[in-house]
Amino acid sequence: MFETASIALATFFATIGPLDVAVIFAALTAGESPAARRSIAIRGTLVAAVILVLFALLGDRFLALFGISMAALRTSGGILLLLIGIEMVFARSSGAITATEDETREAGLRQDISVFPLATPLIAGPGAMGAAILLMAGSSGDIARQLVICASLLAILVATLAAMLAASRLQKMLGRTGIQVISRVFGVLLCALAVQFLFDGIAQSGLLGVTAANG
Repeated sequence: MFETASIALATFFATIGPLDVAVIFAALTAGESPAARRSIAIRGTLVAAVILVLFALLGDRFLALFGISMAALRTSGGILLLLIGIEMVFARSSGAITATEDETREAGLRQDISVFPLATPLIAGPGAMGAAILLMAGSSGDIARQLVICASLLAILVATLAAMLAASRLQKMLGRTGIQVISRVFGVLLCALAVQFLFDGIAQSGLLGVTAANG
């Protein structure tokens, strides 16, 4: 269970990115009062929690509806997480774990950003959704492990909320360089985990056995 919790916490921390969310949240709510910022942060976190929990609990059924195999999910999820990990290591943004420039610009014109872009795609982005489905699917049939994964997801969401509530102080304390150092460390871990997902997906697909037989 400890291994499951460690992997889930590291994966969700990397794909949700509480520190990055906090920095962007601070910029988007710079003109708001403390009470308004607190309200936006809480609403955004709750909406994101609903989205991610739904993907975690129902994602495998949704995939089955379209005839997507577990091997395909593991392989594609590994590729997605690998791209996100590379993005984190090189401190570049493609929109997989943060809002794009166009989305951020549009958010600046809105009075309430709790749903867009805060809940999605900042918190519940494609990477976090994919990770939730992938981790839960890998623990199919093991209720205890699935509960640990859900608890890990909620723990990271609580950490994200806390980071947003302390966004201004956090930004001053760590600075942009400090935040990028932490992101790069988790990016390396995410890359390793993504490659493992790729290996597992390819092995489960049977492609290696087919190749060996043909050879």
